[in-house]
Amino acid sequence: MLKRLLFVSLTIPFISCSQHVDSSAINPSDSLKTDTIPVTAFYDPTYYNRFHNQWVQLENGLEYIEKDAPKKASVGDSRISILKINPEKFKFELLSASQFDSTSLCVNDWAEKFDLNVVINAGMYDLRRQLSSKGLLQNNEKYANNSKLYEGYNMIIAFNPLRENLPEFDIIDLKCTDISIVKRDYASLAQGMRMIDCNGNPMSWNKNPQWCSQLIVAKDKHQFIYFVFTRSPYSHNEMIDFMVNFEEPLLNAIYMEGGPQTSLFIDTKNDRIEKLGSYVSKTYATDKNSEFWGLPNVIGVRKK
Repeated sequence: MLKRLLFVSLTIPFISCSQHVDSSAINPSDSLKTDTIPVTAFYDPTYYNRFHNQWVQLENGLEYIEKDAPKKASVGDSRISILKINPEKFKFELLSASQFDSTSLCVNDWAEKFDLNVVINAGMYDLRRQLSSKGLLQNNEKYANNSKLYEGYNMIIAFNPLRENLPEFDIIDLKCTDISIVKRDYASLAQGMRMIDCNGNPMSWNKNPQWCSQLIVAKDKHQFIYFVFTRSPYSHNEMIDFMVNFEEPLLNAIYMEGGPQTSLFIDTKNDRIEKLGSYVSKTYATDKNSEFWGLPNVIGVRKK
């Protein structure tokens, strides 16, 4: 029954957070009243405390930390989970249900089926055509889930380079680099919204702000890649501020998903980390989601 209700909820367009550019105001105390999920199998505080405010190497080239957010949320643990990846040591794949049997899978099932160490959302999907990405999604040279560029989405993830001497995985600001160059250089592309631009400048997300679980992908000046996750609800501007002031300031941050669809799954020799979102202010104001949702499109990471 719960899975059926969650499936129905996927058709409601307010579940995912959205980008805004104008100024507005909202009373946070009205937005952050909710129940809190009890301890369940997916969240064991004793296990996760080993990552609390300290980097732990999961594999060569793969590090993980759960940092206390600068501001305490009134929901959840107020921790921000960060996976740092050296892209020279890993292979990346874009996978879509539309490539195969048109069945959306939870991230742990994507990982098991395709032998992946890490799986995340590949961006927001079209709520009217739920197997299709809302932005451009070029899986590889032979297949595109959505070949059309979405106006207003000005950041793009690019990997599987088509020429030598290019980064294995990059995040490119389409206001700084033309899409024709990106398509020439990379076989796999996932389009999304900017949070930090190519110069490290924060974007403004001020109109009708929301507080929600979030997944963000960013890079630093050394080309290390960061998957940034929060279950506790924060506004987009609060997350942008966190990344700008991170110990290694982050660049080219791209928003991947918000709310209960938000997923981060890590499976290595000694660790299995499961992070799933829940909260969206005023529209899905609950912290009780305890299951990964099926996703039509994912980015997978596998050790080389």
